[in-house]
Amino acid sequence: MSGADYFAAVDATWPAAERRTVGPWVLRAGQGGGKRVSAATAQDATALDHIEDAEAGMRSFGQAPLFMLRPGEEALDAELARRGYGIVDPTVLLCTPVARLTDTPVPRVTAFCIWEPLAIMEEIWAAGGIGPARLAVMERAAQKTGILARWNEKPAGAAFVAMSGDVGVVHAVEILPHQRRQGVAGWVMRAAAFWAAKQGAAEMMVLCTRANAAALALYSSLGFEEVGHYHYRLNPARKTEPHG
Repeated sequence: MSGADYFAAVDATWPAAERRTVGPWVLRAGQGGGKRVSAATAQDATALDHIEDAEAGMRSFGQAPLFMLRPGEEALDAELARRGYGIVDPTVLLCTPVARLTDTPVPRVTAFCIWEPLAIMEEIWAAGGIGPARLAVMERAAQKTGILARWNEKPAGAAFVAMSGDVGVVHAVEILPHQRRQGVAGWVMRAAAFWAAKQGAAEMMVLCTRANAAALALYSSLGFEEVGHYHYRLNPARKTEPHG
């Protein structure tokens, strides 16, 4: 797969409420669902000459202008910096063959694939700042499930996984604070992989901010490797979108 394919998988598995093409830009209406579903992305190099069109389009959604910058968009990145847009949330896309995660069975009653989400899953997500607007993002994905983790005979965490072609993408991994550092997140990722394998997945992907060293170490230990990266540009003088 190419880098563009991986970014397309992110869009498909964490969909915006609306996508609109304006000249060389793709604009997204997030409706409070976070930066990933609210950011504008360039379709080609001519976007550099039409930044004002993207800004106007995002304002028409009732959103502050927000841009996602990917590899190869250095000139656009520099121009946005010149205009006062600061870097927010450098993030990496990480992938691994699904077989690396399905070589070890998940212990019984450790992780369950469930959709629609149970109330306890919504509570776990809410504790991590994943509220109704992001649940609406999950609902828009076509082929999906939630993961409920249990540890020490109590609820431990929740995650969301959806399919794009033969890639399973994991989002919204949230482990309760008192259940962390016990291997729960690893079992969540393996449970997601077993579900995705049944849907025909060849690869698993997850997104992680570069600042989240603990999560990056976990994913590395599971065999994930970087296949792409991005960051946002946001003018700090303007209203911001929710984190994520």
